[in-house]
Amino acid sequence: MKIVAIGEVVWDIFPEREVLGGAPVNVAYHLAGLGWPVTVITRVGVDRLGVRTEERLRELGLPLAGVQRDEALPTGRVQVSFGPDREPAYDIVAPAAWDNIDPAAALAAVGAAAGAETAGRPAEPGPEPVPGDRLPFALVFGTLAQRAPGSRQAIQSLARRAALRFYDVNLRPPFNTPELVLASLELADLVKVNGDELLTIAAWLEEGNESGVRADDSAPAAVAAAIPPAAAKVAVAAALLRRYGLQAVVVTEGGAGAWVQTAAATHHAPGRPVKVVDTVGAGDAFFASLIAGCLVSLAKDNTAAPDFAGLPWPAILSRANERGAYVAGRAGATPSLPALDHS
Repeated sequence: MKIVAIGEVVWDIFPEREVLGGAPVNVAYHLAGLGWPVTVITRVGVDRLGVRTEERLRELGLPLAGVQRDEALPTGRVQVSFGPDREPAYDIVAPAAWDNIDPAAALAAVGAAAGAETAGRPAEPGPEPVPGDRLPFALVFGTLAQRAPGSRQAIQSLARRAALRFYDVNLRPPFNTPELVLASLELADLVKVNGDELLTIAAWLEEGNESGVRADDSAPAAVAAAIPPAAAKVAVAAALLRRYGLQAVVVTEGGAGAWVQTAAATHHAPGRPVKVVDTVGAGDAFFASLIAGCLVSLAKDNTAAPDFAGLPWPAILSRANERGAYVAGRAGATPSLPALDHS
């Protein structure tokens, strides 16, 4: 199955260097390294960093067919700094070219005839629709790239056409509103979220106004105090699963590892010991390995309706932890890749 990663492309500006980043690029790089056909859909400016973006994508072995160019807005930039614990802090410059991803061109890039026709050009060859007017591709998307209306429309349009939807919550204040995150949950099949983000979503739902959400980041009292934190998180993940019709909620807990909630069970895999160099891109590497593990397992399922609940989750999570730890132990989000087994 083709995998489409859509969203922001940015240059991470460190004190001593500039590095191409953005979750879609990072995830696509690791998926390609695992042997998956990947398309990156994003937008760059007609500027120095735009040229460098295309050069770097070629170096990483990623296709350029989905990269749009913007005559008015600059290529994305992020100022990166590190705290004493080596956790990165991001100053995401706005607006940027990736805020203006064209929905019609995005649809055309994955072979959706409706997108090509809307753009006023003949439909390009592409995959045949699958039942339910879906196209046979898996979409990888996040929250940040939906901060502006144009890119939000492009992402949500693709999500409605994709056979599978993998959503990384990845909150980047102030560019995440409760309404945006909850709308994205509606479009997802699998959701990746860290433990703190999970409780933030719980707060939005439990302490919300009449619409069920509010902008307060504090964890609800019932979740924070009434039951142990681990049990509270499992309860929240199970509630999200039911409320949004999700197939799986995957929760990362840093060095403690990761766990998944499905309709059938909760599975946990411990973290991998690593001497952290920087954590930039480690979550994207984890996510790529997670997606690859899911798709391999689903491909082996001969049933008409593949069931995420029946996947070999301990093995999938363990391999994802391994990939994430590998990247955390090296500088940058796209280091040379080891030959890890993800069959």
